[in-house]
Amino acid sequence: MTNVKVDSVAKTYGTTPVLADITTEFTEGSFTSLLGPSGSGKTTLLRIIAGFIKPDHGVVMIGNKDVTDVPVWGRNIGMMFQSYALFPHMTIAQNVAFGLERRGIKGAAARKEVDRALEMVRLPGYGDRTPKQLSGGQQQRVALARAIVIKPSVLLLDEPLSALDRRLRQEMQVELLRIQRESGLTTIFVTHDQEEALTLSDKVAILDKGRIVQIGKPDAVYEKPLTRFAAEFLGDSNFLSGTVENGAVRLADGSLVKSTSALPTTGATVTLAVRPEKMSILSGNAGENTMKARITTVIYAGPVLSYHLETADGLPLKLFAQNRDGTVLSEGDNITLHWAADHTVAVAD
Repeated sequence: MTNVKVDSVAKTYGTTPVLADITTEFTEGSFTSLLGPSGSGKTTLLRIIAGFIKPDHGVVMIGNKDVTDVPVWGRNIGMMFQSYALFPHMTIAQNVAFGLERRGIKGAAARKEVDRALEMVRLPGYGDRTPKQLSGGQQQRVALARAIVIKPSVLLLDEPLSALDRRLRQEMQVELLRIQRESGLTTIFVTHDQEEALTLSDKVAILDKGRIVQIGKPDAVYEKPLTRFAAEFLGDSNFLSGTVENGAVRLADGSLVKSTSALPTTGATVTLAVRPEKMSILSGNAGENTMKARITTVIYAGPVLSYHLETADGLPLKLFAQNRDGTVLSEGDNITLHWAADHTVAVAD
């Protein structure tokens, strides 16, 4: 197993900065997702680590070796892309063996490693088939086998599951996680899919405009976002703005909201984030951390009901409720929301 470090890595195309002095470490055997919108720099960072792109400045370390100026073929990395890029005229075994042959491993030694890789991705006995005889999910497994057969130090994945349908993507997530755990490979995974990042990762790094705005364990990043961007990009959030007053926050409608987050000094304005699933409907008297709202839209999604709400002063809110007993509230209903102080997170704008 090998760790990866990037130190003050930056990249600009023309006058457009793509990465701005990124410094971070991917620990040995970890699975880290780079999550962000298009143009956030996540793929550029991955390709700099791979050696396809040279940074304007900064250092890339794989293990204890500075590989900033080392070409792709000298970094001992496995890569898997969104497109499977399988050679249609080759058998599955020949596709998987491609990287081995480039390293001078042929014959019985190559066949042994190919069989091992196909066994790991649960495609034993598929070596004599061709790509057109396989389903999309099976082709994806072959691409993964080709990436790991060379026994790389690091596995780099660039949105490899995005072309699959939802059910197949979920199945491949489970398989990818199993293979990563069994192999112990340090894995860096680029995705724009929030659920995918939360499902697979030991750590999630959220990128925006070429910077890592937050990195940490998935539950920590989700439950305690540091910025408004992180709170709304990773999941849904309700945002409440107000003024700090004696350790709480007074909202524009006069209601008082308490939070276990560190708040600025009295008189300062602050933005609070509350996840829609952390809110519940209050049947008793209103008190702290409550808000009245009217249901404007009801979205039925099977196990989850999504209520779009609006307060008297026009603030839009969302409430996610488990569909436990089949009871669905109606558009136009007035409700009172309640949430706990430890689910109220102060975020930077």
